Amino acid sequence: MIDAHIHLEQYEDNERSSLLAGLPQQGIESLIAVSMNLASSRRTREIAARYPGLVKPAYGFHPEQTLPEAEELTALLDWITAHAGDMAAIGEIGLPYYSRAEAAARGEAWDMGPYIELLDRLLGLAAQVGKPVVLHAVYEDAWTVCDLLERHNITQAHFHWFKGPEATVQRMISCGYYISFTPDILYEQEIQDLARRYPPELVMAETDGPWPFEGPFTGRATHPAMVHDVAAAWGALHGYSIPEAKAILTANTRRFYGL
Repeated sequence: MIDAHIHLEQYEDNERSSLLAGLPQQGIESLIAVSMNLASSRRTREIAARYPGLVKPAYGFHPEQTLPEAEELTALLDWITAHAGDMAAIGEIGLPYYSRAEAAARGEAWDMGPYIELLDRLLGLAAQVGKPVVLHAVYEDAWTVCDLLERHNITQAHFHWFKGPEATVQRMISCGYYISFTPDILYEQEIQDLARRYPPELVMAETDGPWPFEGPFTGRATHPAMVHDVAAAWGALHGYSIPEAKAILTANTRRFYGL
């Protein structure tokens, strides 16, 4: 299978080396390794160069962090443009739902304008270089992101670990946008409900590692092989056998990322 979304450069060096060395024996053929910012993108590219074919890099700026200064953003955009030929996608990019919610809980004001402008520039670059986008966009933010995708005529959009209202789900389905499920599909009712109604041909499996999970994964380090558990749980919701579920999710990921 393929882990469609993992922060590979955030693992400790020894842990990452051990993890990558064992993937073929654990039925993992490749990983889509996303990035957080320019420094992260550089590290991701270095890892991908050491593991050609196994690690498929994506470069971007994660929205749940302080906005980049103008010089930093220009450097990131220039760097992505220069290395577009070896990347699978631009990502992780999106809007800061969780940071905004935390600020609201503290009674602090939050200006979304600069974050929307940043995402607009990153999507413009994706359209320019003709690459898919990996999106961090949940709940009400996803509708705004759909507007921006349409503005740039981007159809290759992957909403990772998505959650959102029915109207947004239907809009995303009508546009042919992909989503991916993490190991929390084993124990989160909200995610299981979404999995039942999203078209099987638009679904992938991910871990978002090293992010930790609960339920049967409590206390365990997040590993790409957990996508096998995701496939089994997703397949059970649709009546697929485990081999059928793995084959569908893997084929979807290959198709979306052109692997």
